Amino acid sequence: MSKTKNRRSRDQRKPALPAEPAAPLATPPAAPVPAGAGSLAQWFLSRTIRLATAMRKHVQRLLNHQRDILPPQGVDAVVGALAQLQQAIASKAETIQLEKQMEYLETVANKWLRPYPNAAWRENVEVMLVALAVAMGIRTFFLQPFKIPTGSMQPTLYGVTSIPDFTTGHDESGSEAAHFEIPTGGQRVRDWFGGASYLDIKAKVDGELERVNPPVKIIIFSIYQSLVIGGTTHSIFFPPDYGSYSLEVRAGLRLGTSYKKGDQVVRMKVVNGDHLLVDRVTYNFRPPERGEIIVFETKGIPEELRVRQGWYIPPDQFYIKRLVGLGGETLKLGADRHLIVDGQRLDSSTPHFEKVYSFNPKDRPRESHYSGHVDLPGLAPFFRDHPEGVTIPKDHYMVMGDNTMNSLDSRAWGYFPANYLVGKSFFVYWPITERFGWGYHR
Repeated sequence: MSKTKNRRSRDQRKPALPAEPAAPLATPPAAPVPAGAGSLAQWFLSRTIRLATAMRKHVQRLLNHQRDILPPQGVDAVVGALAQLQQAIASKAETIQLEKQMEYLETVANKWLRPYPNAAWRENVEVMLVALAVAMGIRTFFLQPFKIPTGSMQPTLYGVTSIPDFTTGHDESGSEAAHFEIPTGGQRVRDWFGGASYLDIKAKVDGELERVNPPVKIIIFSIYQSLVIGGTTHSIFFPPDYGSYSLEVRAGLRLGTSYKKGDQVVRMKVVNGDHLLVDRVTYNFRPPERGEIIVFETKGIPEELRVRQGWYIPPDQFYIKRLVGLGGETLKLGADRHLIVDGQRLDSSTPHFEKVYSFNPKDRPRESHYSGHVDLPGLAPFFRDHPEGVTIPKDHYMVMGDNTMNSLDSRAWGYFPANYLVGKSFFVYWPITERFGWGYHR
């Protein structure tokens, strides 16, 4: 008898579980309501409903993360509070009642859910990871950004250009280099949106050009570059993109050149190449059409044709060209600079070739001008090797650049397999010029 009495007294001394906070009386317990319930218009018009919805989603996410470590009583309490708040949202409860339900959910959540350390950092990291995953998904399956470093598609799409331009060993810009002015103020800002950057470097000391360091990059952004003259560093902050060439090549700099203090070392205008989005979706639903501008991987070009006397094409690059030949077709280069496909001559009435063949046949072909497709030994050795015409294998393509006088394309190296096709050009997003958006299609 005394043992039983002692056991009862010990049991009475055990601490009881904390009582569950009372739910607001005006809202009886209700079955869970689907998250999409309620008025969409009400969500936009009511700040309280937006806050309640965000709170419900946040607590639901925490519950999903911690469900396996919570006691059943805690899970049931949080689920019940979530259901009541959702019921209040769906039934368009008054603001006061909705706020009471939010306070109740907050009380229950604080009691049962475990707080995370550094919650703010966790939230920010989670948002960034989700944004990164979404961006990578879009890039992989829908739209891939691509920048054009060279001028093989000019004047349709531009690569990096500069004044002066010594990329061919002499200044291609001619007298322009001596006359252009470096703007200031609002004009400088407008030029920047047009893709133009300016370099104006003068020697700080007497001495020789000792070194031109490559740009320092963070991810894809060039942050800093420097030149060393007479042991003194000359800094360039946020240097422009020089395309497939270096500063010393574009500016015609030569190591060992002597300068006097105050001498002009570099005075140059660099215009960014077009940055565009490539559509990776369309060709999953239909085959490519002749004349479309496409992007493909250079590793699809046979190695023996990527490496020949006079050129080298790295296997890890992307090329952008105009599609001119499909699998099973036979192509010839006409003496009048027009392509002949299966005996049919392409001209300015052919879809997508209106500009390519808009040239005057009496004019000589010129670089960065529409001049058709030129058949010259240095530009079209592959066709020279096949005077009877080139027959494209099944599931292969041939492409050519619009800048026929300066394009390393199928005239030189032939065709590539269809599985190396990335997609079609879609939208120019930078710089803001007449080609911005879909302007280059005009």
